[in-house]
Amino acid sequence: MVIKWNNAALKGIRDSKLGAPMISRVLAIVHTCMYDAWAAYDDRALGTQLQGALRRPASERTLANKQEAISYAAYRALADVLPVNTKSVYQPLMQQLGYDPDDMSTDIDTPVGIGNVACAAVLEFRHHDKSNQLGDLAQGPYADWTGYAPVNKPTSVPARMPASDPNHWQPLTYVDSTGSLVTRRFVGAQWRDVTPFTMPRGDEYRWLVRLFGPATYGSAEYQQQAEELVEISAGLTDRQKMISEYWSDGPNSEQAPGHWALFAQLVSARDHHSLDDDVKMFFALTNAIFDAGISAWGAKRAYDSVRPVTAIPLLFKGRKIRAWGGPGKGTVEMDGSQWMPYQLASFPTPPFPDYVSGHSTY
Repeated sequence: MVIKWNNAALKGIRDSKLGAPMISRVLAIVHTCMYDAWAAYDDRALGTQLQGALRRPASERTLANKQEAISYAAYRALADVLPVNTKSVYQPLMQQLGYDPDDMSTDIDTPVGIGNVACAAVLEFRHHDKSNQLGDLAQGPYADWTGYAPVNKPTSVPARMPASDPNHWQPLTYVDSTGSLVTRRFVGAQWRDVTPFTMPRGDEYRWLVRLFGPATYGSAEYQQQAEELVEISAGLTDRQKMISEYWSDGPNSEQAPGHWALFAQLVSARDHHSLDDDVKMFFALTNAIFDAGISAWGAKRAYDSVRPVTAIPLLFKGRKIRAWGGPGKGTVEMDGSQWMPYQLASFPTPPFPDYVSGHSTY
């Protein structure tokens, strides 16, 4: 049952236009709602919001009741955080399972009421976690409300406007997969302020990040990292390209946070999980991913560091280099100012600062 709702969530994610940190939050909310509903039918577990207030007697702790309660919780969560698929995916799944998606009961003597009430409490908390899901802090869902402004002016690709500050992120303008000319903003600029699940605040582990920090322009490390990437680009094997394409996680994918939810499904099948096992595993996993994203995006905001798509053309402009030349071209000789990462032209690089890496986070 948990897998069915996880797949429904991943379908909604693929059809959405949300960024990676928002997706980690979506998954955490859905699985927390399920966990809190399930906790009512366990003799020890406590819900994250209502603690043990929904606890049901031992005689009601049946598999059928758990399945019904977590289904209503998952449905309510998905209809809130990924509403676009409500009629096409979530309602049909509820009906397939034999449940009425229009049943809004709050009677906690029933599994329907448990699911609805448990999820409502989680949603009420998360609607005020500073993610701006509702667009009540700034216009538009998940819009930045903190006033972030990039140091560097946007540049179009493949044409380039050199960054005025080569230590900082530069927005890109390009034609996306729909044929629209877009200038991408910093996705998740406000994420440093989002309320985590376990950490007291998003910068709890910033001290660890400070031990390393991004390389700075003019340093040997900055130059060395750029040279290493150019060398890798020139020698890309088919295997490396396939790995890159698998993990690129651009539009219409479950993105990196969703990948881990897919991997968890494999663990569930491999280890023959029960419903209880799945509820607990996905609850722990998705909230860990959520908190990791808050920590990482806090570092991205703090350092606002340059991405290779900006740094390498700046460093190698006017110099001949060998690198990947584009789809079907393989390795070619080019002026360094034309270097591009191995990405689709319609999604040349993720729209946020480099350090710390999102893919090293999740």
